[in-house]
Amino acid sequence: MTDTTADTSWLTSVVDWSVSLMEIIGPAGAGIAIALENLFPPLPSEVILPMAGLTASRDTFTLFEAIAWTTAGSVVGAFMLYTLGAWLGIARLRAIARKMPLMKPEDIDRTVAWFQRHGGKAIFFGRMIPLFRSLISIPAGVTRMPLLKFGLLTTLGSAIWNTIFVLAGYFLGESWPLVERYADFFQSVVIVAVVGGIGWFVTARIRSIIRERRDGAAPASD
Repeated sequence: MTDTTADTSWLTSVVDWSVSLMEIIGPAGAGIAIALENLFPPLPSEVILPMAGLTASRDTFTLFEAIAWTTAGSVVGAFMLYTLGAWLGIARLRAIARKMPLMKPEDIDRTVAWFQRHGGKAIFFGRMIPLFRSLISIPAGVTRMPLLKFGLLTTLGSAIWNTIFVLAGYFLGESWPLVERYADFFQSVVIVAVVGGIGWFVTARIRSIIRERRDGAAPASD
């Protein structure tokens, strides 16, 4: 009961804050809210975007302005995270991995190699997946993906995602939480998949360490 009340209070605060920002600043407020959502993933775009559509339906600004400004906010936030990834760089990430338990510098090398092969698709489709929407920009910066390519794919992916939710808020009006339910389900599936992937990685790495120690101990005993 307490958790449900806390979640409702959190969402209510986000809704009130985003609507106030849009009513005071106009469509630029929607862009700022989405830029912040990119930098702080706990801020749910699935809530902010429909509110931009709902505010547009009240003639505070146009539907086109809502989509254009939220997409611009997504791109700005993505480039900020790209800059973070570029600052980290491969060498710094390998050094960090060397100090972390269960991690190896080779893990960074494999990830970078995968991203260099599939980075374009990862950026485009990643912009439409909860959690990954923000984080996918960091490896793009690490691998120094060409800025024009990164900007174009980010804009296209963000425009599709933003348009869907802005239109939902515009046409559904006060019934926009219906969309949020489906978005929450999708996000839960993504979270379960991520947790499962982390669990598989940790289990496989621990088994590998045990096997290496066992193989190393065998010659010593001989």
